[in-house]
Amino acid sequence: TRLCRVREMRIELQVIGASLRSIADEMGAALVRSAFSANIKERRDCSTALFDARGRMIAQAEHIPVHLGAMPDAVAAVREHDPGPDDVWILNDPFAGGTHLPDITLVTRTQTGFAVTRAHHADVGAVEPGSLPADSRTLDEEDVVIPPTRLDDAVLDDLVSKMRNPDERRGDLRAQLAAHALASRRIDELCARRGQAAVDAAMDEL
Repeated sequence: TRLCRVREMRIELQVIGASLRSIADEMGAALVRSAFSANIKERRDCSTALFDARGRMIAQAEHIPVHLGAMPDAVAAVREHDPGPDDVWILNDPFAGGTHLPDITLVTRTQTGFAVTRAHHADVGAVEPGSLPADSRTLDEEDVVIPPTRLDDAVLDDLVSKMRNPDERRGDLRAQLAAHALASRRIDELCARRGQAAVDAAMDEL
């Protein structure tokens, strides 16, 4: 009987783990489909992942390794602000878990932890299109630096107003938000099917 229970637990862990990886993959697919810029829609320069409540990465889509490697620091930076369940946090600051400035990260809460998207936006300002001026010597010369900031309509309007092609920037950020909304729904569905305690335990094992 004990052996059967151990096998059942191992099977359940694999099933929940596969479900979490599937959610991360689906987040990425939604982001790519919804995006406006060629950077994301065609080059797929974006990444998605799920974290537990302690900020540990649990599942990731197979996207850009450098994005995924820095994501835990971004989640840690957001967790310091005690994000609420309905908050969306945005950042690109390399000193807070970002990479280079065009990679904009969104972090939201889920029922079991956090969902994260990171996407390479085509522009975040600066003297040259693409926001990667070769002669820059300071971070500010690459233009808009976003420390961990709670995203709302006013912040969004202010940020895109400083960037080239603001409608496209807004569209790509909305594509990221769509991926987060999907993640929240899928996590809720998984917890309803399996029970939150089982999902939390599986995430801890993973």
